[in-house]
Amino acid sequence: MSLRKVQIVLWAAVAVALLGYLGLTIKARDGEPVTDATFQPVFALADAEGRTRTVEEFRGQYLLVFFGFTNCPDVCPTTLSEVAQVMDDLGGDAARVQPLFISIDPERDRRLGLAEFTTAFHPSILGLAGTVQETRAAAESFKIFFERNDDAAAPDGYSMSHSPALYLIGPEGNWIKQFTYGTPAAEILADLESRL
Repeated sequence: MSLRKVQIVLWAAVAVALLGYLGLTIKARDGEPVTDATFQPVFALADAEGRTRTVEEFRGQYLLVFFGFTNCPDVCPTTLSEVAQVMDDLGGDAARVQPLFISIDPERDRRLGLAEFTTAFHPSILGLAGTVQETRAAAESFKIFFERNDDAAAPDGYSMSHSPALYLIGPEGNWIKQFTYGTPAAEILADLESRL
């Protein structure tokens, strides 16, 4: 086989592998549900006071977990507004649900005031921002995607892309489901009320 044919075969193999990888990434970004019943995501991330918070301390509560960043122009504010509506509508059951906002841009979000950002949506939303390594570990545990994108028009010259789903974790720390971006608060509320 000529060198040219070998190069064509190798490039074709690379293309097939890349398409397969992109297909998996797109599924993760589009919010395909995780079906492994034993899946238990974990995190160890600091809150606004610097206290490390872990999934263990929320045992007995449902968690609504969203990964985002404070400079997000649309997905994050929309999702947090839905979460705020859910928390208001839960009434007396709200204490059984803890919403978490995990920063995928922790250094900038701490500087901008993560607690002020989350509280502006609802006082019960807890903002967490760890180190870069802790953030990556939490994202991998939840099987979500995020990356930094250079953008001269964005604040500080960059933006972030990320999986846009809202994740529901059960009282024992088990993954229950995810709500795709744009799921109305009424639908999230109905799901939670059926479990409480």
